[in-house]
Amino acid sequence: MVDEMARKELITKDKIAETAFALARAEGIENVTARKLAAQIGCSTQPIFRVYENMGELYSEIYQKAVDAFGDYYENYKSEVETPFIHLGLAYINYAKEERKLFQLLFQSEYRRDRGLFELLNGKSGVVSREINKAAEAGCKNPSDLFMKMWIFIHGCACMVLTRDYDLTEKETIDLLRDIYTNCS
Repeated sequence: MVDEMARKELITKDKIAETAFALARAEGIENVTARKLAAQIGCSTQPIFRVYENMGELYSEIYQKAVDAFGDYYENYKSEVETPFIHLGLAYINYAKEERKLFQLLFQSEYRRDRGLFELLNGKSGVVSREINKAAEAGCKNPSDLFMKMWIFIHGCACMVLTRDYDLTEKETIDLLRDIYTNCS
């Protein structure tokens, strides 16, 4: 009797998504093409389009994986700074240093669509809201405005990282962020 069990699927959706995410992380999402992805996996493009209707659907999944990766990075980022917004700023700037392509995908690309930076940063854990509350508890009269002022500086620093124009040490960055916090709160 011939074994009539169904063939096990070798190229799974998870395999495709993980490989696509790794490719986006290394080379940028603009370099994630069906052909390049298929070559990385070792298959034709057919399994990709069997699982995903089109590349846009795959790009949306890559983007969500990038959102989750940033959230994990932030939650695991270590610093001893207690001043509101500074830990967030350090994590954000260092993420730009360590994950250049994912940073660009998350915070500088059209794949963001209608997601605002606040929504992306706040994430599942509500980190920005917690920092705003922490600033209010510390006596800041308008913590939302303070966050906006600090955020402009933080985002500018991270963008300068990408252009290799940011050469401040962590201590210098902390001092500048602390100055902004103190002068605006």
